[in-house]
Amino acid sequence: MSDFEFEFQMALMNRKIEPSVETVFLMPNEKYSYLSSSLIKDIAQRGGDIASFVPDIVKEKLSRRFSK
Repeated sequence: MSDFEFEFQMALMNRKIEPSVETVFLMPNEKYSYLSSSLIKDIAQRGGDIASFVPDIVKEKLSRRFSK
């Protein structure tokens, strides 16, 4: 819920700064609702298996990014 509240605040501020900007919120499937990009990157950086959380292309890119 805190992620939504943060994003909602950002959307309101963006609207105040630039009224023509529209913000769209996409709701994930409930099985992914506990995930965040920060959490996935943290797991990948520590060598954890993220295969069940992201598409193969994302897994490959994160693997390359953190293998340097």
